[in-house]
Amino acid sequence: MNEKMIHRHDKPAIFIHWFNAFCWIFLTLTGLGLIKNDQINPVGAWWPNLMRSIFGSGEMLLNFHIYIGLTWAVVFILYILFRFKDSMGFLKEAFSINPSRDASWLIKKNIQLTLGNGALRKMGMTTDIPAQGFYNAGQKLFAQLTIVAGIILTITGLIMYLSTMILDNPTPVAWSRTIHFLMAGLAFAGLLVHIYMAAISREEKPAFKSMFSGVVPEDYAKHHHELWYKEVKNKS
Repeated sequence: MNEKMIHRHDKPAIFIHWFNAFCWIFLTLTGLGLIKNDQINPVGAWWPNLMRSIFGSGEMLLNFHIYIGLTWAVVFILYILFRFKDSMGFLKEAFSINPSRDASWLIKKNIQLTLGNGALRKMGMTTDIPAQGFYNAGQKLFAQLTIVAGIILTITGLIMYLSTMILDNPTPVAWSRTIHFLMAGLAFAGLLVHIYMAAISREEKPAFKSMFSGVVPEDYAKHHHELWYKEVKNKS
């Protein structure tokens, strides 16, 4: 018997998701390759050496990092402009916070995933997880991180890039380099959690598949995104 499916993502949203994923992963890998100081490089000195051997030189590595970063920023800005209504809807959903419900979801879900429902009962908590909208609290947290990180990384990246042409003051460049490094680290940590939850966690497999097909099973929507599921049903 075929499962009933519900539409979740359209083709432009799927495209920008994978375009974003490719760019962020590429920029993370090449960015780590640009950190020559092995005392602050989280993967060690071997990675910059490997990246430089792949791209031919440190200069070429930096050029690719800059060009992909600029391409990402331009495409993303164009996407927002051409799909302004959808983009604003995404922002509204990502920043629609219900403190008690979202905090409860984050606490319970993490305990459930790591220790199981038995641990929740031992802690005096029920095993029911608060109903979620189009995005759950974890997805909203990651979306907020990527939005803030994307803006900061773009601004600091542009300052460093323009410093080679028009900026003579070393102070903003030095601050930009530090902020860029720290924000990239936070974004990378969030990306690892997102990859695990989306691509590896068994119960989130339907959400991962929906980023290719655009649809999710009705049972999944009802169980994991109950508030959104009710909205869809009320509109139909």
